[in-house]
Amino acid sequence: MYGDQELRVSAVDSLRESVRRALLQKPNLAPYFFELAMLDSLSFDINTSEGGPDGSVIKAVISANEKDGGHIAGLKECALILIEAKKNLKKLSAITIADAVALGGAEAVAAVGGPILPCQLGRTDAAAKAPVPSSMPPLNLFTGDVSLSLVADTFRSSGLTEREMTALLGCLLSIDSIEKATPEGDWKQSSKPRFREPGKMGRMSEFKKLTDEDIAAELAKDDDESYTIEGDDDWYIADTFGTQEDRFGKSVASQKIEFNTALKTLAKGVGDTQYGWVKDFLLSKDLPTAATWVKKYGEKPLIYDKDLKVAYNSVTQLGAEFTGGKYESLLKNKKRKTLNDDELGFLN
Repeated sequence: MYGDQELRVSAVDSLRESVRRALLQKPNLAPYFFELAMLDSLSFDINTSEGGPDGSVIKAVISANEKDGGHIAGLKECALILIEAKKNLKKLSAITIADAVALGGAEAVAAVGGPILPCQLGRTDAAAKAPVPSSMPPLNLFTGDVSLSLVADTFRSSGLTEREMTALLGCLLSIDSIEKATPEGDWKQSSKPRFREPGKMGRMSEFKKLTDEDIAAELAKDDDESYTIEGDDDWYIADTFGTQEDRFGKSVASQKIEFNTALKTLAKGVGDTQYGWVKDFLLSKDLPTAATWVKKYGEKPLIYDKDLKVAYNSVTQLGAEFTGGKYESLLKNKKRKTLNDDELGFLN
């Protein structure tokens, strides 16, 4: 399934650009993309090996009753965006829907100015007629409407530590806090990346925008591997050169914000966010280790970024089945990297 590296890069860039464009139109969807990735991953049960990131969350969300509230509507809109983005890849099929869910969550973090999270490709999708696994968490797990003990049990049953849980929930809170703190006009300034000539760097890369004739000539070379984004009046050709904003569009947050800010100020309050329950949860006396890591992450942004990268890469591979060939041989039954609660002695 996985062809040459250029095909994989083009597929990843195309999907990321689709998510970024959606977020520039509706920034409030950012936390829902991250929730989809978390729910899909947390369906893994370490005791039974049931579930895992196989795209089943998309099926669960699409079949959910939208009358359950705006939260389900937000998840469903993100799910449909990912489905459409995957469909638009056509022959660039180096991404499964399970990969798309994980990449969407990572791009939501990058879109608000957070760190670039690593995301392993190669997950296999659940069979089309397979039921949603019974281990799938409730879709309202992150709304504050379920008991905090259920939230903690969900992370534990997937094999995650309190340190990993703290990093991931802190990320969810940060995404929403930054999005809501960003003035509405900032993200509307530019929603499309600039066109550049592939293979050129520096000043040589600054060329005029491609004309219709240029695009037609490119399509004539291999029509099957070109694609459009439905409803758009322009074409996007993924390129691996340039900055993140050149390639995928502007960030939702135009000003640089330390991604650990929400954790740094957690004890004082969380401001305008739908995830206010995270404060009470992470600072609970029942989770002393989590409270300690909140303090550590608030004081040391570099440690937080590093831990978040490890935690996200780990959670999105919990129990995942990978495609055959080298991906399966390298990743099957591979012991994951774990953030132990005190592996570096920071709590002493």
